[in-house]
Amino acid sequence: MMLLHRRLKGRVGTGARSIGRARRRSAAALVTVTACVATLASAPAGADGAGRPAYLDARAPVAQRVQDLLRRMTLKEKAGQMDQIAVARIQGDCEWSGGALNEACMKTVLDDYAAGSVLSGGGMGPRKNTPADWARMVNSVQKYAVEKSRLHIPVLYGVDAVHGHNNVLGATVFPHQIGLGATWDPGTVRDSGAATARAVAATGIDWNFSPVADLARDQRWGRYYETYGEDPLLAGTLAAAAVRGTENARGAKKVAATVKHFAGYSEPSNGHDRVPADVSVRYLQDTLLAPYRSAVEAGARTVMVNSGAVNGVPATSSRYLLTKVLRDQWDFKGVAVTDWEDIRALQTKYKIAADYPEAIALAVNAGIDMAMEPYFAKDFTEGLMTAVRRGLVEEKRIDEAVGRILRLKFELGLFEDPYVDPGEADEAVLGADRELARKAATESQVLLRNEDGTLPVPASAKKIVVAGSYADDIDSQAGGWTIGWQRVPEGVELPGTTVLEGIRAAAPKGTDVVYAAAADEAAEQARTADLTVVVVGEKAAAEGEADSPRPELSAGQQALVKSLKASGKPVVVVVLAGRPLALGDAAGTEGLLMSWLPGTEGGHAVADVLFGAANPSGRLPVSWPKKTGNEPMYYQQLPGTNGGAESSYDAAYAFGAGLSYTSYAFDSLGLARSSVRAGEPVRLKVTVSNTGRRDGDLVVPVHVSRPSSDVLAPARKLVAFTKVRLKAGQSKTIALTVPARVLAVTPGDIDGAGAPRVERGAYVFTAGGRTAELTVR
Repeated sequence: MMLLHRRLKGRVGTGARSIGRARRRSAAALVTVTACVATLASAPAGADGAGRPAYLDARAPVAQRVQDLLRRMTLKEKAGQMDQIAVARIQGDCEWSGGALNEACMKTVLDDYAAGSVLSGGGMGPRKNTPADWARMVNSVQKYAVEKSRLHIPVLYGVDAVHGHNNVLGATVFPHQIGLGATWDPGTVRDSGAATARAVAATGIDWNFSPVADLARDQRWGRYYETYGEDPLLAGTLAAAAVRGTENARGAKKVAATVKHFAGYSEPSNGHDRVPADVSVRYLQDTLLAPYRSAVEAGARTVMVNSGAVNGVPATSSRYLLTKVLRDQWDFKGVAVTDWEDIRALQTKYKIAADYPEAIALAVNAGIDMAMEPYFAKDFTEGLMTAVRRGLVEEKRIDEAVGRILRLKFELGLFEDPYVDPGEADEAVLGADRELARKAATESQVLLRNEDGTLPVPASAKKIVVAGSYADDIDSQAGGWTIGWQRVPEGVELPGTTVLEGIRAAAPKGTDVVYAAAADEAAEQARTADLTVVVVGEKAAAEGEADSPRPELSAGQQALVKSLKASGKPVVVVVLAGRPLALGDAAGTEGLLMSWLPGTEGGHAVADVLFGAANPSGRLPVSWPKKTGNEPMYYQQLPGTNGGAESSYDAAYAFGAGLSYTSYAFDSLGLARSSVRAGEPVRLKVTVSNTGRRDGDLVVPVHVSRPSSDVLAPARKLVAFTKVRLKAGQSKTIALTVPARVLAVTPGDIDGAGAPRVERGAYVFTAGGRTAELTVR
């Protein structure tokens, strides 16, 4: 979501930590919707036994409540429900200044034009950035909407809580999605989503714009780190887990998840954010759509639409994506919302609409229910009404969209209890779920090199040098979308543990930890060290600012590592980044640990792995290029008559790579049946063993390959996976199922005109070095 173009002022304060979460609710702090609708009690049609409008009867079926409310609404009120306005438009001078809520502007947005939703984009918070103040701000917005609008309809309040409640100072910041992808653990992702939902709910917010179900396939793209990885099965499974965690969390109120950015957002043709994509129909159907579908089928209540264009058509105006695929094929019943100002972009950027009402008509007719048109409530409402008068949009379509929005509000319980108790917010948010965040960050650590058993750090090490500015940089460790949109704003101190602090806390008594910030000092200190840990990475950023045409370690950091290698003492490189970085002269060290953007508990997580308190179990969710220039890179590259060097899949570290402090064996792979009919699932069993001396967690991936196929198939494709805990010397047999849909491909010629199906013929399944052959008949 493209958010603040100007930094808001005077909103960031400090918050104290607390050790628990209170569960009591203060009834005095709550105002019910029913108390605000006495003027409607006399309406006989659609009223309950007490004379109240039927839509206020919590016992009535949701569909009945929706229809009763719809019939009471004017066209203007319906149009308002379809608009989402940034909270900055009702704060301060209402021109992005931030500050206290402005009642005059609230009247325009929430009463005169009855906006259905408000959002806090990156950096848009209350004047004092505490959970309690967030709760008071959101309550005030809700209270105005409920008490002042004619029909007293509460708003949906949205926020980008993409790695914890990351806008709120003092909230625990979880690893970004790319790190969670490296866990290969749906349970950890589900729990992280639930923890985030609880924190969000405690501040009054009921709509989280997460998870991202896009695929990471081009390291240049600025939002690469917001994905779960390059593989559609891995990304879809984890996105589905995040949806379940978010929507089933028990908090102060229910929270809706959002699957984004539907669809094909991560395929910009030149690697820069929001550049149009040009992809084949087969690639779109078989690869790009798969993770979104898994997340939608997990029960997501909302979907956010891709800002970009696909095959010459903006996604916001694509009836194929928003109606044929999302509604007709996937049976999605929830709310489809645009990204930031994307309807206006149909006119101003894409130039496929002559004016704003025509742009609105294109989007609404394609399948958009709510427009994130954050600047002017009047413009969207009047624009949609103009489109109706021109005959461009039917009121029946508007009723459909508004009905979905109202149903979401009823399902979230907003008509019964739209508020939260600010007195409980600080205790529910500040420092909450730190142990879970540490666990998630630890599971995300991927050990890629460990020459001569350099790690874990031996107890005999008496001097450890820590080098590199990133070693003590909590802001870069947290990444983009933290307190502010791009990064932690200047002057704000983010609570958390840096890698340096984590190492100092974990080092055994008697071990001297020396931090050398300057390159010359680090090289000098390394000569007398038992081990040097050098922390490198990239600065935090979001969206287009995070684009990297050359995703590689900076020349200065390469030179630093090279000088440390020259000391002749072991060097371990720790990378804090949202994507694999070509290492250049920093390659070839004794140790290499990819830590991603691990959040506020990341320093402890890194130290836990370095010192052996945790056995590394993370595996790469993406491919790591040897050098720049080979983007996009992903392991499912199709075969060809390639002739040039590096033109085939040629990674420094392949998708799924990762080391452990113990050893494992894949003992057997067996199929339940040697042949199945097309369309049937494949059931198999894998036996694995821990052959080492330490307990550990093993990722068990199963791939498939085709000896021959009607359309091109990659050399291998992930079709099932799990993660299993194995004690030293223990063996386990795991049952896995491969749904038929995972094996399906779009048949036919270059036009990809057919529906996906499972080809008949031979399939070879692989787990570790074990194989099993299957015939699909």
